[in-house]
Amino acid sequence: MNPQILTLALYIILNIHRSLASCICIMYPENMVEQVERFLNYLAVERGLSVNTIEAYKKDIYKFRKYLRKRGKKLTNFKRGDLLSYINQLRDSGVQTSTLARNISTLKGLCRFMLMEGIIDEDPIENISTPRGWKRIPRVIGIDEVSELLRRPENEELALRDRAILEIIYSSGLRVSEVVNIKMTDINFDAGFITVRGKGSKERVVPISERALITIKRYIKELRPLILRKKNSPILFLAKGGKPMTRQRVWQLIKRYSKGLSIRISPHTLRHCFASHLLDGGADLRALQKMLGHTDISTTQIYTKVTPERLKKIHREYHPRG
Repeated sequence: MNPQILTLALYIILNIHRSLASCICIMYPENMVEQVERFLNYLAVERGLSVNTIEAYKKDIYKFRKYLRKRGKKLTNFKRGDLLSYINQLRDSGVQTSTLARNISTLKGLCRFMLMEGIIDEDPIENISTPRGWKRIPRVIGIDEVSELLRRPENEELALRDRAILEIIYSSGLRVSEVVNIKMTDINFDAGFITVRGKGSKERVVPISERALITIKRYIKELRPLILRKKNSPILFLAKGGKPMTRQRVWQLIKRYSKGLSIRISPHTLRHCFASHLLDGGADLRALQKMLGHTDISTTQIYTKVTPERLKKIHREYHPRG
């Protein structure tokens, strides 16, 4: 190639590069792109957050930056009042509590990072609390719909196993992670209890209904040996080939059996139903806390918000004109 043409091409490329750089400086005068990318890299490398979480953080930051630009502010000079105003705007726009909480968490992380890097001198978001009421009131189905769901597994190769799984979740309020880890030795058929290893490897003993025990006995006697095919396994619920079931597989089978019901059902929905139906029947909140494996009673108290029948029952029993 002609050296003069090559020099000219390089000159044009360099000028285009400078023009683009100037545009970026005009659009992002505080070099925001570099700051945000450094923060996101910090989240990935230092804190090990997932790709999806980092992408959500990125969107939250850019949304906040857009808000600041309208107020003539930058990511390096906003004040506490700007943050409070932004949070109030998000809340007034009707975003979900979880979304609002995540935005606050994002901005807290960004402020801590900029403080650590010496980009800002004071933390403008210090002592700003996340919104209360994170836990949504659980949606549940009635006893009749639960009964219909428990009857649905039939005429399939693994129907007896699937029915036993549904029965034990609803009967004892287990988490799906607890269900897939139940061992044969964990169930005391004579006493009617099951030993459960919950979060933090903490063990608890939970009652199990007679109906669930009958279904589980049938599964152990009639189907489980066929799944194992002369293999051995300490795990109660098995997939084809004799391997332990995964949480995803339990989710899939419950989703399949629950089609057509009034709400979308997950393993946790059955756990909610277990708790709510017990309270409707007059169960003690502390006893329910023990069965669910909640460390804090406040976690269990959320179920009291979805049991109007219990309130009616208490009113009828104890009010002079009930």
